[in-house]
Parts: sequence; structure tokens; C-alpha cells
Amino acid sequence: MTDLMTRPTLDDTHSGGGSDQPPTHIPPVMVKPPRDPRWKRRVAGGAAVLVLIAGGGSTGAVLAEQYLNAGPAPATAASSTVSEGSDLAPIVATVQPSVVTVLVDGARSSSLGSGVVIGANGLILTNNHVVEADGTVSVRLSTGRTVPATVVSTDPTHDLALVQATGLSGLTPVTFATDDTVAVGDTVLAFGAPLGLEGTVTSGIVSALDRTLDTGEEKLTGLLQTDAAINQGNSGGALVDMSGRVVGINVAIATTGDSSGSVGLGFAIPAGTVADVVSRLQARA
Repeated sequence: MTDLMTRPTLDDTHSGGGSDQPPTHIPPVMVKPPRDPRWKRRVAGGAAVLVLIAGGGSTGAVLAEQYLNAGPAPATAASSTVSEGSDLAPIVATVQPSVVTVLVDGARSSSLGSGVVIGANGLILTNNHVVEADGTVSVRLSTGRTVPATVVSTDPTHDLALVQATGLSGLTPVTFATDDTVAVGDTVLAFGAPLGLEGTVTSGIVSALDRTLDTGEEKLTGLLQTDAAINQGNSGGALVDMSGRVVGINVAIATTGDSSGSVGLGFAIPAGTVADVVSRLQARA
């Protein structure tokens, strides 16, 4: 079997498609939207499982099965799961205002990903691959308001970046959980703009802990695995627990064959790693 290396980007119109760009990471609705002709695939060499770095922005990466280190997930008791009577709407209402869409408009293409508010003044956290392409950056709030923004600091190794949106105040920052509160089986919600559909929320559980993905350019370790539907455009969005706390930042999905959509294998950078990286990024911003 061949292993496909895909690095889709965002949408030219900021409404959902993905443009393919050179090596790195992701954005895409299954309505079935017309496929962006820029989504091309490059054949590398061998395996059946592919991994796309999730999220709109510049680049997406697909990893072959041999690059995904499943490793044993710690056996911890699940602390919260969705029951038939669970009401997720209050959690969504609390978190949604803190989730944004990050737009990058370049000379030749435009792209979009997701992000979360970490400062009341418009400081946004997203994936590095969402904003690494050259272009003008802007941020669209959950209210629909779009404002100019600038990239202030990046960490390509951990695929995280800080973006400062201008002219904002009084935003509600997200609250981060601690890694020791996350257990396999916990219910989680994924927020973002998959395929450009802003304000989308999906639900699932934490499927495994401590996954490692090697894109060939960087090695992401300690990732959370989830079966909550994550697609291109979700990159940089929030994965939250039943208390509305961010347990991870969506970064990648795995898929099979020619499929580029979610097959229930999504990955997020854990909150502990995110907190450490954000502290370093803010210190040098």
C-alpha cells in the first residue's frame, strides 16, 4: 500500500475548502462541498493509515502508519462521560465565545484555521501551521466581527503560535485543565471551523493518551487521541472537558485510503504542554 502525504491548506473564500501546500498541516464539511481543485496528494511510500495535521492554515501533514507511535496509553479511570441525559448546550454556550477563526490572506491563496482566546485584549492561541504561510492575518470572533491581527510568537516544534488581534477588550479567555485530570473515556467536545464551517462543535471521548506523531519535520509527543470528529479547519481549536476547560488544542487527524475526512482518530496537544509553551512564547513576545 502507499502512504499518501497530504498537506491541505485553507480556503480561498474563507468558507471551507482547503488548498494544498507544501509540507506541514490542515483545514475541511461533508455536505458534500465541492472539492477544492488545489487539494492534491503526493505519493510518498508505504502504509495504510494517514495523519493530517488538522486545521486550516498553511500546511497539512499526513503520516504513514509506521510514523504513528501508538504506545500504551496509561490506564486511568474515566472521570466523566456523556450519558443519555447529558446536556452539552451549557458547556457550548460557555466555551463558544472564546473560540475564534484565524484567517490568512496571501497573494496567491487564502486559508483559515481555528484559535482560542487566552487574553481579554485579543491574544489568541492557534497552531503554528495555521499562520506560517505569508499573508495578512485576521481573526473572526464568534460574534462574526473580524479584526486585523499579527503573529507575535511561534513554536514550530510544538506547532503552537500566539496571534494578537487588534482593537479588542473584554474577551473571555479559555480556562485550561491540568493533564492529570484527563482520563481515557472522558467526554470531550471539539470546537472550531471544520471545512470552514465556523462555530461547529462535535463530541466524543478521550480515546487514548500519550500518542506520538512524527511528520518528518517535527515530532509531536504526549498527544491526546479522541474520536470527536475533527476535520481540516479544526486546527488550533479547543478540545474541552465537561467542565468547559480546555484539555487540548486540536492539531491532527488520521484517515485511511483516499479519505480526507474524520474517521474518529483525532489528536490534540495536551493542556500541560500548551501551558508551558505559551509561557515561553509570552516571555519572548
